[in-house]
Amino acid sequence: MRCVVFSPRRGEGKAMPGTYSQILLHVVFSTKARAAFIKPELQSRLHDYIGGIVRAEKGILYAIGGMQDHVHLLLRWRTDGTIADLMRTVKSRSSLWVHQTFPQFGAFGWQEGYSAFSVSKSAEADVKAYIEKQADHHQKRDFQQELFALLRAHGVSFDPGYVLD
Repeated sequence: MRCVVFSPRRGEGKAMPGTYSQILLHVVFSTKARAAFIKPELQSRLHDYIGGIVRAEKGILYAIGGMQDHVHLLLRWRTDGTIADLMRTVKSRSSLWVHQTFPQFGAFGWQEGYSAFSVSKSAEADVKAYIEKQADHHQKRDFQQELFALLRAHGVSFDPGYVLD
């Protein structure tokens, strides 16, 4: 039996299809012990730096926002990388950058975990608007209430005693 390989370079057969995806994620994580480290003088620069990390890791950051004790990201992620690796990189590099750039925030750190939610393309604009209006949302509820509501809305089972460190 003879095996025939078709090569598009020779004008035979068709090229193998590529990988196509639209992996949108809403990721939320807090500062260590939910301390209010992300002061106004740090916030925009930290957000820009995190955006650079996401880009360097071959993701696309569509929105970033949050409050002094937490961050929300809306991003497009790739198929060949794990969310865990991305979050480890984002947190470690941004924490090191804060320590090196803002020595007065020597105690700055991120919580150990994070929450990640899939976002449909049809909900992208709503999630982006939600992230951009964090100050408005937090006039009504704190981070813990917000996170618990997000977990419930996405059908994530959790024990409230173990969600926040």
